Amino acid sequence: MCDVAAARRRFDAARPDPGRAPAWMEPLLRGPEHAGPRDISANDLPADHVGPRQSAMLVLLGQGPEVVLQRRSRRLRHHSGEISFPGGRADPGDTDPAATALREATEETGLDPSGVDVVAMLPRLILLTGFHVTAVLGHWRTPTRLHAVDPAETEAVLHVPLAVLADPAHRFRLRAGGGVWRGPGFRVGEDVVWGFTGDVVDAVLRLGGWERPWPPGPELEWETLSS
Repeated sequence: MCDVAAARRRFDAARPDPGRAPAWMEPLLRGPEHAGPRDISANDLPADHVGPRQSAMLVLLGQGPEVVLQRRSRRLRHHSGEISFPGGRADPGDTDPAATALREATEETGLDPSGVDVVAMLPRLILLTGFHVTAVLGHWRTPTRLHAVDPAETEAVLHVPLAVLADPAHRFRLRAGGGVWRGPGFRVGEDVVWGFTGDVVDAVLRLGGWERPWPPGPELEWETLSS
């Protein structure tokens, strides 16, 4: 019981400071105050407990506005070549999800965390893989050069304008795993953003007021797009 209590304190204790966000992020920050897990993802379960497999992702927004994404290495056995937010599994020394997200982003992209203000967190979700994941919203106050630190893990770091992601010409509905996962997809050049990343991007656009009306059209198959 003590271990569970300690874990709950550690992973629920992050204290984002929305007051450090610029004015253009204010509509987005009002969203998480009222958004529930289902407002973020229809595919993943709300986290009603603190499990052993905790992770966090950094949704890093900079002037433009733009978001930082990364392409995973095509050498990886799982999720090879997919687009994701910087982030990953919590380490024992991480004090909270924000610490996990910033540490992982630093290890993967060379981010200088001193130039990032953590301003909000989205509701924690349990992915289909069993991982608990927290999306940490950060304002990139002082941008610096990013790069793929370990090519065996990260192939490229992408700076994607939210206007590109909101463009109706780049949006579609997607299904994967024989319909186990259904959700939004985005085209970014030759890449496709989907899965948990696509769900969070969709939520950011919607909650922040950047979403544009778009006709979903026919649902596409991920296995066809990725072949």
